Amino acid sequence: MAFLNFKITSESENPTKTIVKARSFEMIIDEPESLGGKDEGANPVEYLLAAFAGCLNVVGHLVAKEMGFKLRKMKINIDGDLNPAKFLGKPSEDRTGYTQINVSFILETDANEETLKEWLKKVEERCPVSDNLSNPTPIKFNIKTF
Repeated sequence: MAFLNFKITSESENPTKTIVKARSFEMIIDEPESLGGKDEGANPVEYLLAAFAGCLNVVGHLVAKEMGFKLRKMKINIDGDLNPAKFLGKPSEDRTGYTQINVSFILETDANEETLKEWLKKVEERCPVSDNLSNPTPIKFNIKTF
């Protein structure tokens, strides 16, 4: 199967606020006031968790359909802890990103526990965002000037 290419464009509106465009959609990223922003949108690490939830939702429904059961309702709660010290330029032994991400599914379904265990394993294996969070992904940076 051919690779798909996804892209966004973004522009800084001020030191904490970024306007992101993905296809015909616009997202506002900002920091809460406690981190110097004006709280005009979710911050980058919240968007990361949101992207994870969105991906798990799509893959979860796809896998359930393939396995022959219905998900009548699915809620996904995700949280994670990170130490903002390095982000703020302070010394820290902790990594900059999340130390762990916790995912809780609340499902309304007729599937039994054994089926749900198999479902969860497949969802974890097939979610692209989960894969990117769990495995190193090469990132190439470059700089151009106006």
